[in-house]
Amino acid sequence: MRVSSRGDVDPFIVMDVMEAARMLEAQGRHIIHMEVGQPGTPAPQGARAALEQAMARDSLGYTVALGLPELRAGIAALYRRWYGVDLNPERVVVTAGSSAAFLLAFSALFDAGEAVGLGLPGYPSYRHILKALSLEAVGIPTGPDTRFQPVPAQIPDGLAGLIVASPGNPSGTMLGKAELAALAGHCAARGMAFISDEIYHGLHYEAPAVSALQVTDEVVVINSFSKYFSMTGWRIGWMVVPEAMVRQVERLAQNMFICPPHASQIAALAALDCTPELEANRAVYAENRRLMLAGLPKASFTRIAPPDGAFYIYADVSDLTDDSRQLAADILEGAGVAVTPGLDFDPARGHQTLRFSYARGTADIAEGLVRLERFMAERRR
Repeated sequence: MRVSSRGDVDPFIVMDVMEAARMLEAQGRHIIHMEVGQPGTPAPQGARAALEQAMARDSLGYTVALGLPELRAGIAALYRRWYGVDLNPERVVVTAGSSAAFLLAFSALFDAGEAVGLGLPGYPSYRHILKALSLEAVGIPTGPDTRFQPVPAQIPDGLAGLIVASPGNPSGTMLGKAELAALAGHCAARGMAFISDEIYHGLHYEAPAVSALQVTDEVVVINSFSKYFSMTGWRIGWMVVPEAMVRQVERLAQNMFICPPHASQIAALAALDCTPELEANRAVYAENRRLMLAGLPKASFTRIAPPDGAFYIYADVSDLTDDSRQLAADILEGAGVAVTPGLDFDPARGHQTLRFSYARGTADIAEGLVRLERFMAERRR
């Protein structure tokens, strides 16, 4: 049967690492997981309790395509609480995870064949979703000098849009208000769409993250309940769009998804009120981050930029290898620690980088660092 070239996208290498780790675990090995960006904690207790109650009284059928009105209002209230932004709930679109939000945003903003810029290293699914929609992903190489974030001077002409992520994946670095304003202004002056991926907001360790909505309304903001709210498998996210886009996105959502999962929307609404539990999770990540910043250099991973947020550390390992995929495989086999080669995030330069996630429990992180230090010391002999 004939197939479309749009489906010819690169594999997500971290999933291959997860499978290799699973196979070792099936053999009885104890693996420390530093590869996957998934909280080790469940959805907040209040969210689970709310769903249990809803299941007892409701069939949980279709909702409206844009999401439960009370959840949209709750998300708008979050913007007032976190950023001081007075957001009209009608601009909030609840989605089946942030992945659905990207599909909706790209479909609403761009025509086939147009080019969209994104910083490298960056989340690989941006590139792959764009390709699947017959769009061209234009990578913008970034480095430590700009804290792995694009700046206006680097953005090529002729783009239909720009995607930024703050905190970034894999770097964990954040854009300040001035940097976001400069990028938004650059896009506005050139008629480019501006998309801000903010799914790691809430996971900061010094200054809070800045939302693009604090500097402009001419932006599509994408967020999720997966990370701070610890609800990855529930597949529930949201986007904030300019008022003129709401109806267009609604029509697309009606046809692509019908509606977000009703059960997940019930849980998400309750999760908005679970701040003490969620802040306790963040305190764990903060301690894990402290351990990683102290422990990775002892294991020979010295070229790292301290992350502002999320739960990742991106390491330049060019002094150790030119094949990060093989190094990751060696670490998994020899140390029992799963880490991610940088090729997912930067196809051209990722063979010299690794990403370490510290999203799991502190005991696992401490044990993983001991194993890494021991393995790398033996490797140097």
